[in-house]
Amino acid sequence: MGFTSGVSKLTLFGLFAVTAMVVCYALERRGRIYILAFSGACILGSIYGFLQGAWPFGAVELVWAAIAFLRWKKAN
Repeated sequence: MGFTSGVSKLTLFGLFAVTAMVVCYALERRGRIYILAFSGACILGSIYGFLQGAWPFGAVELVWAAIAFLRWKKAN
């Protein structure tokens, strides 16, 4: 029995998405690429929310993705 024996693939996907969001957010000051990566991670979080059936979470993550993408476009 491994770590994943009681954890679904969807849960692992969600864990990956949220972890990527936190890491990219923490690294945003190091470069524009992390802002764009944060936007992508938010999209993954949104997909997770919709697949899980938590559509409000999915919708809010889409908004965060759009905000981060606009920040990336404006960054120097």
